[in-house]
Amino acid sequence: QVQLVESGGGLVQAGDSLRLSCAASIRTAMGWFRQALGKEREAVATISWDGAYTVYADSVKGRFTISRDNAKNTVYLQMNSLKPEDAAVYYCAASRSTVIIPDSSAKVAYWGQGTQVTVSS
Repeated sequence: QVQLVESGGGLVQAGDSLRLSCAASIRTAMGWFRQALGKEREAVATISWDGAYTVYADSVKGRFTISRDNAKNTVYLQMNSLKPEDAAVYYCAASRSTVIIPDSSAKVAYWGQGTQVTVSS
């Protein structure tokens, strides 16, 4: 059974940084999504299985960085210059295949349990 376990969420002030981690039991293309209260889940950043290809939502470009360490089967989301509008539950996501980039919920085969990020102004 595929497992994705997130960690690193918390409460920070606007302008602070956080790094989320996702320990995975599968090596495939992965991504981070977020869902704020009352809003739909949205893709934040995705990364290919080898780390060579990344995609970011316009709202986080230049502030967030997705990366992976395949030796540890872990994907990271470094979040800098956090804004109150970044507050959400962040989910790690994985596709079923290395050739499928999970840049939308429809392409996600596996989800983590989510980790809360709260940003105070």
